[in-house]
Amino acid sequence: MTTHVLILCTHNSARSVLSEGMLNHWARRLGVDVQAHSAGSAPSGRINPFALEALRNAGVDTSGYRSKSWDEFTTPDAPPLAIVITVCDSAAAEQCPVFFGGNSQPVKVHWGYPDPSNAEGGDEGKRRAFELTRQAIGYRMLQLLQLPLASMDRAALQQALTDIAGR
Repeated sequence: MTTHVLILCTHNSARSVLSEGMLNHWARRLGVDVQAHSAGSAPSGRINPFALEALRNAGVDTSGYRSKSWDEFTTPDAPPLAIVITVCDSAAAEQCPVFFGGNSQPVKVHWGYPDPSNAEGGDEGKRRAFELTRQAIGYRMLQLLQLPLASMDRAALQQALTDIAGR
């Protein structure tokens, strides 16, 4: 059974998109039945071009990516979410909606990253910041994929995800 993971950031334009891309990329490469999705509480309607560039440079197919609202995951026909990860501090501070599609509410964890779009140094500075953020996110996503997700209870999953956040 597929484990669905939703990654949230306020605008769904950079960090959450990098996270979705890296989790899906590693899950496919490792043969793990995990599907990542990303969304925002106030989506910008566009994905930062530096995020797309960093993903493509890492071999991630970004076709079909779009900035979307977390409201898409609150309907009864939404995928059953097992995990919700916030990747920006403002999204972590917001009250998440009730997510449908599963028997219980998903496990929630905050894995914060600085906003790479605020990097100094012009376009090259932003490229470096996006690439470093992609690498950091990719490392945590690999750790998530090493967990025995199918056999973990809620408390064990919450603890494991919190432990990953502290690394």
